[in-house]
Amino acid sequence: MPLMKIDLHTHMLPENWPDLREKFSYGGFVSLEHHVPCRARMMIDGKFFREIEDNCWSAKRRMSECDSFGITMQVISTVPVMFSYFAKPADGHDLARILNDHLAGVVAEYPRRFVALGTLPMQAPDLAIRELERCVTELHMPGVQIGTNVNGRNFDIPEIFSVVEAAQDLNAAVFVHPWEMLGKERTAKYWLGWLVGMPAETALAVCSVIFGGVLERLPRLRIGFAHGGGAFPGTIGRIEQGFLARPDLVAIDNKVNPRNYLGRMYFDSLVHDADALRNLIKLVGAERIALGSDYPFPLGEAHPGQLIESMNDLSAQTKSRLLCGTALEFLGLSKGNFT
Repeated sequence: MPLMKIDLHTHMLPENWPDLREKFSYGGFVSLEHHVPCRARMMIDGKFFREIEDNCWSAKRRMSECDSFGITMQVISTVPVMFSYFAKPADGHDLARILNDHLAGVVAEYPRRFVALGTLPMQAPDLAIRELERCVTELHMPGVQIGTNVNGRNFDIPEIFSVVEAAQDLNAAVFVHPWEMLGKERTAKYWLGWLVGMPAETALAVCSVIFGGVLERLPRLRIGFAHGGGAFPGTIGRIEQGFLARPDLVAIDNKVNPRNYLGRMYFDSLVHDADALRNLIKLVGAERIALGSDYPFPLGEAHPGQLIESMNDLSAQTKSRLLCGTALEFLGLSKGNFT
């Protein structure tokens, strides 16, 4: 019998949404330009951002491709550029509701193929908590996806902490995805924002959670990071050395060694390299790593789960944990939800 495979990290958009520039009377928002069948351009204030195919919005095409990959279920979340944390609080809340209602509708139509993570207006903690509560209690989502920073502010500030504290109280998972990456002015060429900026941005978010004492104060919080934690796993030695050598600069809010938290956080498997995945398993354990592909984007894993399945040194039990067991635990779900 084939293994159940759950893809924790996929992105989905509505096929259409209101003209947000017109609706809110200012710019910065994404619009879709359906210029040819089955394809659309994502535009921001008339400027091209990205071209996408209909697998970004068509549930039927997604299910067909999942069948070809052997994926049992996708965890769907919005595309990070849609976070729109720059927006006025009420407008950001309005957009989050539009996106969350769409994702919830997809899950309602195909409950055995999709689970959704909501998005929140993180620029307004009170509204973010209100939308978080709606996502969990009304839309029956097991968690949310949030960005690595909120308008340049890190996870250790009280406003962001209040939202993740509410997530713990609601038993909701928090999946952290990089966006608005560091060093944008230096990374425009060679796609370096995605190749270098994203891993660094994720490592910064992980360190903010650790050094800010977030996990000390929220011991039941289920928090996960995209792209295998970015640069964090490869720099944990340096991070720990900084903690030990200069506690006066590093350990100012939390006196616990950062290595102690390796088994407290979740990561997806999207590292594109067998040795990198082996290292991540060695650091945090298969119990904290879930299959994630970044479907349907080109920097993701083209055949979700292929890296894990190709590693002959992993036991069947470890592969099962990576392909579905960790995702189920992170989301607080059981196999019965999809069989």
